[in-house]
Amino acid sequence: MYRPINHGYIEAVIGPMYSGKSEELIRRLKRAKIAKQNVVVFKPKIDDRYSKEDVVSHSGESIDAIPINKANEIYDYIDNKVQVVGIDEVQFFDEEVVSVAVDLANKGIRVIAAGLDMDFKGEPFGPTPKLLAIAEFVDKIQAVCSVCGQPATRSQRLINGEPARYNDPIIQVGAVESYEARCRKCHVVYK
Repeated sequence: MYRPINHGYIEAVIGPMYSGKSEELIRRLKRAKIAKQNVVVFKPKIDDRYSKEDVVSHSGESIDAIPINKANEIYDYIDNKVQVVGIDEVQFFDEEVVSVAVDLANKGIRVIAAGLDMDFKGEPFGPTPKLLAIAEFVDKIQAVCSVCGQPATRSQRLINGEPARYNDPIIQVGAVESYEARCRKCHVVYK
């Protein structure tokens, strides 16, 4: 796929847990580095599952990142040399991440954001829907349903091996101990 050459734009890589979103983000960022582009990567501080300072995929791929609490902290690390900005786990950031991404793209920066499009309930997650609406390029990646093997588009939260309840907290950082990829048919949320 062709991308704009002389101006900024936004790419979104979304899908459920275990679909390879972070892996794809890392792949794109490493290619930008191979092209000798100046790359800066950000992740939410609350995501310390595999590393406090790197974006790490479930498959073990990694890239250096700056952990931040709020989207506007990105500006503290941007100068006129930055060409590409990567943002992992975009759903954990405040709504301002959308306006920050737009501003960076308007300044000529390629912004690549990866994250969940839906929460464990199967509902739109945080700022991701707005980001999808304004992104030039959107790639929705599927995982494999852990129950039936079909394409999975949802993240099943498990508590003691059982599906979570609808009123449980939205944000709970976890990995295989807390989540499975599920298809629409196999996804369960207790009311």
